[in-house]
Amino acid sequence: MPLTFTYTEGALPETAEKQIVAKLTESMLRWHGLASNTVMTPTVTAQVHVISKGRGFTGGQESSGAWVEWKTPSFAFATREIQIGHIKEATNIVHEASGGNLTKNQIWVNVVHAVDGAWGIGGIAMTNAELAEAISKG
Repeated sequence: MPLTFTYTEGALPETAEKQIVAKLTESMLRWHGLASNTVMTPTVTAQVHVISKGRGFTGGQESSGAWVEWKTPSFAFATREIQIGHIKEATNIVHEASGGNLTKNQIWVNVVHAVDGAWGIGGIAMTNAELAEAISKG
């Protein structure tokens, strides 16, 4: 389940990146009841993108910010409780790591669901059912 974490240069201390990724990963797994799942945990990957000042926008105007985007199968983030809980927690993780440099209104979290059957793990294209079966064994 890839995480793309993007932020504007200077909005966060560079040393906070690893801590933020670790906490976001832990939060997502915990909210899904998969905190120690041996199949799921290694499939949570992350990329960090730092964009130059002047390259982030809000409402068409230059702005600093941070963006948390998950790409998951459609069965993830399926309940309102998980959506509300994780998004609130993810926002707080980034806000606290910024030392207050970013307001919560400058932090955006979203989830993109993949097409069923398009999960490539270890070179195998897995359907949602196949992925759920593998996760249930971990």
